[in-house]
Amino acid sequence: METFVVPPRWLFLRIQTDEGITGWGEPVVEGRADTVRAAVAELADYLVGEDPLRIEDHWQVLTKGGFYRGGPVLSSAVAGIDQALWDIAGKTYQRPVHALLGGPVRDRARMYAWIGGDRPAEVADLARAQIEAGFTAVKMNGSAELGPIETPANTHQVVARVAAVREAIGPDHDLVVDLHGRASTAMARRLLPLLEPYLPLFVEEPVLPEHTANIESLAQATSIPLATGERLYSRHDFRDVLGSGLAVAQPDVSHAGGISEVRRIAAMAETYDVTMAPHCPLGPIALAASLQLAFAIPNFLIQEQSVGIHYHQGGELLDYLIDPGPFRFVGGHAERTDRPGLGIEIDEEAVIRMAAIGHRWRNPVWRRADGSFTEW
Repeated sequence: METFVVPPRWLFLRIQTDEGITGWGEPVVEGRADTVRAAVAELADYLVGEDPLRIEDHWQVLTKGGFYRGGPVLSSAVAGIDQALWDIAGKTYQRPVHALLGGPVRDRARMYAWIGGDRPAEVADLARAQIEAGFTAVKMNGSAELGPIETPANTHQVVARVAAVREAIGPDHDLVVDLHGRASTAMARRLLPLLEPYLPLFVEEPVLPEHTANIESLAQATSIPLATGERLYSRHDFRDVLGSGLAVAQPDVSHAGGISEVRRIAAMAETYDVTMAPHCPLGPIALAASLQLAFAIPNFLIQEQSVGIHYHQGGELLDYLIDPGPFRFVGGHAERTDRPGLGIEIDEEAVIRMAAIGHRWRNPVWRRADGSFTEW
């Protein structure tokens, strides 16, 4: 098992078997790549020499066998390992992972494109460009920094940006608004009704994950579908929020225990009539793993992808692939592939070359005008 820290902010894992089959995974917490890398190395002490096809048994031992459980670091380390083991299984049986998960339930998966960056400004033209490029849905950060309860002027500024994007893309396309946990519960309660006329597909992270108990009251206060989950790391984390009026669950296949656990979260969500829009602003392996799930889970809604996202500095998703074909989106959709494993071929020379450069990406730390910390 070998890990590679590669630009712009990713960590790749290569697992090699004694029969010559190689699996790839993407275990990373953005801004904590070296921490997760250390966790993977510790877990390797258990895995090296074992049968890679015992995926479920390994998942159980890796998540529970160390006594201390959960959290983003351990769950992300396990997620990348799980992805690589499913990749190995698919290549062993010469079948795509979605075939091993019960077979495909759809022929193509709807994707959305990002616009606007962390501090959105002129977003209408960017949205229009993505629609012209073939996407049928775009996602934007709803705001920059937010105070606990914003002024009317700043509140209406958020609404005006959303209105501008809706006007640019028209009623036949979808708009996702990400509040990124930047709003207090009180501020979300103020904003959501004001956004209703623009009919977002959903509003993401209306409050921080530690305040998910408040989603029920927010869901009762608005007709907008609410989404959360990128900072929830297991089906146990989702247990309470799924029955709260949540409309869309967003686990990340590189954070929430990998393909094995996100599959279980999807099945659990289905019992609450909750759809899936997996979080994935990451690299090619995470996206490939996400798409294998998208083709296999019945309650899939839409998939995030990071081609051209504002975080990419010094490396792009397609730079690490021999053939970018699986990520050539047609009409805003990814076509199902029957290539074995995760369905992509990693350019190992590019990975080794870029790992020599590496990265020390850290997320911004934002402060309000009074100098106090605020959510990024």
